[in-house]
This record gives sequence, structure tokens and C-alpha cells, in this order.
Amino acid sequence: MLPTPSPSSPRRPAETKLAPSILACDFTRLGEEILAAHSAEYLHIDVMDGLFVPNISFGFPILEAARRVRDTHGSGQVLDVHLMIERPERYLSEFARAGADSLTVHVESTPHLHRCVQTVRDLGRRAGVVLNPGTPLETLTPVLGSVDLVLVMSVNPGFGGQKFLPQTYERVATVRRWLDEIGSVAELQVDGGVSADNARQLAGAGASVLVAGSSVFGPDGAAAGLERLRQSLGSEIGPEARL
Repeated sequence: MLPTPSPSSPRRPAETKLAPSILACDFTRLGEEILAAHSAEYLHIDVMDGLFVPNISFGFPILEAARRVRDTHGSGQVLDVHLMIERPERYLSEFARAGADSLTVHVESTPHLHRCVQTVRDLGRRAGVVLNPGTPLETLTPVLGSVDLVLVMSVNPGFGGQKFLPQTYERVATVRRWLDEIGSVAELQVDGGVSADNARQLAGAGASVLVAGSSVFGPDGAAAGLERLRQSLGSEIGPEARL
């Protein structure tokens, strides 16, 4: 049985960072799309291999291109690479060389999770772990004190534009409490179906970084999408939004 989430110390939504997912952008205008999202703290890059998830996205060339755009224009975004691939330990050094600042691996994707985390840190990058919605949170326990980032998926990974799973709020609150109990400063991300409709409540549950794709890279542009999310996070959390 999972521990009961504590509502005692909600995060201020305005402190929550944003991570636009370029999986949802217009790839004929990749550089322009990245520049339009320059005000975000993170740039989320989803790598899919068609094995761990039923889709194939992109790899080193896109990451290298994103790095060039970021470095040329000095936006300072963290290039946050989410590896939805089997046996990610095979490619960690290559993704680090291609420009990743942060590398996040699924607990379900490798029998060597601790080794992956240590390898990423040895490469001088931020090490993250991620769980699918159906994976027990307890699988985090062996590495929770060793990571720089925990990502809680709020949809089943593989495709953008999916519907947000409401049980995510409780899962985020539980992981937040665990991190606080051990004094961890790791970021707590949420990815999947994030929008202006749920961003404030996710922040109140303890998320410190929100990954958003289609709600950022919409028809009116990334700048407008980011502004909508910021407006939804703009007021202090109230009792009605706490778990």
C-alpha cells in the first residue's frame, strides 16, 4: 500500500518551471520553434526507439541541432533528454556527446537502473528516472537518493496528445513527500496531457517542472502557449487545489 500523500507544504505554482516538448513542434521550422520557446527553463526531447514504446521519434541529429540553436542564441535552456528506449545504457555517452544536459531513463527499460544513473552522473550530466503510470512508485526506492530528477508520466508513453490520467496527482504528491523526507533537491517532473487546465493543481501536488507539448506548440505559437501555462500558475495555491 502506498503512503498517504501529505498536503502540508504545497509548492507555489509561480515557482514551477516549464519544459516544452519538441515532439509536438513543426519540424519544418525546428529552429524557429525552439527560439519561440526560449523563455522556458527546459527543452524536453523525447527519444523513442519503436521497441520500448510503439513509436519512433528522433535521435542524435535533432539533439545536436537543438543544442546549436540553444548555444547560438544563448537561451540557457536545459536540454532535457527523455530516453524511451530499451537498454538505454548502450547510448548514454553518445547522447551526452550530442548535447544532453539531463538524461532520464525509464525504470522499466533496464535491469541496471543504478548503473545507468551512476553513468550519467559520471558523464557530468543530470541523472533522471521516469515511471510509467502502471509502475509502482516503490521501484524508485533504490535510486531516489541518487537522482537529480524524477519524472512521473501522466499518460502511457509513446504518443503526444493523450488524455491526462487523474491518478497522477496522488502519485506526484507521494513522490514529492518522499523527496522532501530524504532532503532531496531533485526536480519532480510531470509529462503527458499537461495544460493550463491542470498545471496549477500539479504544482500544488509538488511538481517542479511541467512538460508540455501540444499545449505549447499550438496554432498560435509557443510563446502564447507558454504564456497560458504561466497565467494558470500565476496565483498562489489555495486550499481548494490541495490534495
